[in-house]
Amino acid sequence: MEYEVLDTEDVPVTDLSEVEGVPPDLDIRPVGRTMGLDNLHVTLWHFEPGEEIQYHAHSEQEELYYVIEGEFSLKLGRSGEEETMEVGPGAFWAAGPEIGHGHRYVGDDEGVILAVGAPAVEDPGLDPHSLD
Repeated sequence: MEYEVLDTEDVPVTDLSEVEGVPPDLDIRPVGRTMGLDNLHVTLWHFEPGEEIQYHAHSEQEELYYVIEGEFSLKLGRSGEEETMEVGPGAFWAAGPEIGHGHRYVGDDEGVILAVGAPAVEDPGLDPHSLD
């Protein structure tokens, strides 16, 4: 890809509850896929109150998160060493391979997070408690 400019509204919303085998019941905008990115997963995640991404880890992928809207409760760290904290708009966090991470939306309206993962491989979530 040489370059691309895209407005958020031009990225179709995917309702993950309609995708078989995907645990979260959230809406996403697959920005990276829409733009044809090969080396990054870039996604806007939309959360309603109480929705969450369960504590998990990846074998290869690093992930970076940025809160656009809302307040989130994070769970980060290796199994047995997890820390929890509250963050709001403007906060970044990241997790490397085999590092547990998850977040729950604790706000009242819609929460939105930008997630970037690399490399762009199929790297399903692992149970951090099963990693050495």
